[in-house]
Amino acid sequence: MIIQTVRRRQGLTQAELARRAGTSQPVISAYEHGRRDPTCQTLRKLVEAGGERLHIDAVRPESDQPPPADVLEHARRLIEVLTLADAIPVRRRASVLTAPRLVST
Repeated sequence: MIIQTVRRRQGLTQAELARRAGTSQPVISAYEHGRRDPTCQTLRKLVEAGGERLHIDAVRPESDQPPPADVLEHARRLIEVLTLADAIPVRRRASVLTAPRLVST
């Protein structure tokens, strides 16, 4: 999506972007259609070949709870999570094979 957005904003065809980035048009198409995933380095190269800069910023998700004050608080929270996980019902699998059996004679 990013590659296609940059390419269209700059008025480039897939072939033009590929030539600038030193790759082929089918590779650009595969990235744009999700058939291939570029590495961060490749994505940066393609965006820069399109005349723009890529800025990646990782943000830690916010929590409604403050971090645990000490090891005991951390352990208490862990026990609460594990207790909750134990309360989730387990779906048992059938103990009998339901597929047809193959018998050779």
